[in-house]
Amino acid sequence: MDLAKLSRISMKHLITLHVMLDTLSVTASAERLCLSPSSVSKTLAQLRLSLNDELFYRHGNKLVATPLARRLGPGVHQIINDMNQIITQETFNPAHYEGRFSLAMRESTFELLAVKLSAHVLNLAPNIRLDICSKDTVGFDGLVKGALDFIILPHDLSQPPISRSELVWETLINDEMVCLMNPEHPLATQTLMTLDNYLDYSHIGIADADLNTPFFEMLLAQQAYNRVVPISVPDFGCAALMCHHSELLFTCSRRWAESALQARGLVTKALPLDYGEVAYSLVWHRQSMNDPAHRWLYEQIVAFTTQEFSSLRMKV
Repeated sequence: MDLAKLSRISMKHLITLHVMLDTLSVTASAERLCLSPSSVSKTLAQLRLSLNDELFYRHGNKLVATPLARRLGPGVHQIINDMNQIITQETFNPAHYEGRFSLAMRESTFELLAVKLSAHVLNLAPNIRLDICSKDTVGFDGLVKGALDFIILPHDLSQPPISRSELVWETLINDEMVCLMNPEHPLATQTLMTLDNYLDYSHIGIADADLNTPFFEMLLAQQAYNRVVPISVPDFGCAALMCHHSELLFTCSRRWAESALQARGLVTKALPLDYGEVAYSLVWHRQSMNDPAHRWLYEQIVAFTTQEFSSLRMKV
């Protein structure tokens, strides 16, 4: 252990690196740390010298983190959390808390959860700041690197969503899948939709590189069936809008279909096949629960969704 070298790296350097990995901007980091951009640049220069690495370099108009900086991110995040535990001895008080949290979710989850959840949290912690972004822009790597606190998303419980031991998944809302269609669709007036009916028409798919193939897709493949999916979109809302103007079918969450503005006017049909178990889950980094503020927000999310949807929760 090189104590002399370690002594040249302080919490100031680690916090600056942590924030820079999140913002990739000297100006934005300076604003978050209440410092001048020149002070942040000076701290980065010292850390570059100590680590013998550029840490961030400019590519076009953007700053890009070097492989070493990205690799250091999770460890630095944990060191900061541990130090926060040491210096924060008082009981967490949400009414006085002025920190910020970052959450990611699909756009469809905004309408189902985000509006009421945000109001609930801000009512208890009026000085808190919630940064809610699309999961398409910041995914599971954001949790690992400390750029995100939580992700909320719908997924198939029958298939493990992602194999990262440091991430914890907890079911918030149990759900089921339904098929949406235009009210003028030939199947709209049928009392019962058969599997042949379902497969005779083209479908709209939802693209998510982080999640595995849904259970019902695998079941169809095992039976030598397959859906024709000429179009894939990133979110439920986009797919519902396409349903309004085409004969494409869209398989999605019943809870979302019952609450979303984009789904109003569409006909909902039960699926003619076993779709497996589906749910909306909360995902976080295992170590983040060492922070009382993170634990408090976790408890608020779980309590809110339990009360709002009266769903049993289970670990996945």
